[in-house]
Amino acid sequence: MSGSGSSQGEPGGAVSPRSGRVDPMTVAASVRDLTKIYGSGQTEVRALDGVTLDIGAGEFTAVMGPSGSGKSTLMHCCAALDTADSGSVRIGEVELTGLKDKALTALRRDEIGFVFQSFNLVPTLSAKENILLPLAIAGRRPDSAWFDQVVATVGLDDRLGHRPNQLSGGQQQRVAVARALASRPRIVFADEPTGNLDSRSGAEVLSLLRRSVDEHQQTIVMVTHDPVAAAYTDRVVFLADGRVVDELRSPDREAVLEVMARMTEAAAPRDDAAAREA
Repeated sequence: MSGSGSSQGEPGGAVSPRSGRVDPMTVAASVRDLTKIYGSGQTEVRALDGVTLDIGAGEFTAVMGPSGSGKSTLMHCCAALDTADSGSVRIGEVELTGLKDKALTALRRDEIGFVFQSFNLVPTLSAKENILLPLAIAGRRPDSAWFDQVVATVGLDDRLGHRPNQLSGGQQQRVAVARALASRPRIVFADEPTGNLDSRSGAEVLSLLRRSVDEHQQTIVMVTHDPVAAAYTDRVVFLADGRVVDELRSPDREAVLEVMARMTEAAAPRDDAAAREA
């Protein structure tokens, strides 16, 4: 995996210390030689091709790449939503390979938070009830002080009694983020969390994800195609053809676009060769 540096900055060019993180050398999740294959023979697709990666605790990491690069498959395997064909996935010290269904369910409930592009809120429940739903299902009592902190972080104090259809798209996604944070998970996975939002609502959601890292040392991994979204993170990991091909630390939009342009140029000869073979 090669590395590329960039100037540290928030979207818009303002300097940000991005402080409040725990030691980035502490690993929240790791994968080793991860391989995932779909199909066989001439239809075989290697969605993941020997990926090795560490996710630093208390960091905001973006995973980017073109369509078919393996970024969503990687997130699903790390989040225990899918299984790899070979290799290792660890959340903290727990090796996912070989875990039984009951243990995987407990891991997803207690150690992992999810934020989906489509919000996935229960329409008949209020914002507060949606936030607390995973805890209720697990039979756990909410920590009222932590709940208040989470609600303050996402700015939903005056919307807790509203149902999803009474909230804007941005507010619904903020409820989804609060739900992911409420159980104090080791790591939160966000799959295109701004994909269904306008630019203003998207910026609000990205800002609160950033604050959850800076203020609460939450570990977040976000799959995105948007260089503006990536500029909110501490680190961007780039995938192509199921492999990690580059990364940026303290990224800005221009640096992300530069790497993406290089990836497009590198892919062009392969695409031309594939077209000739076809």
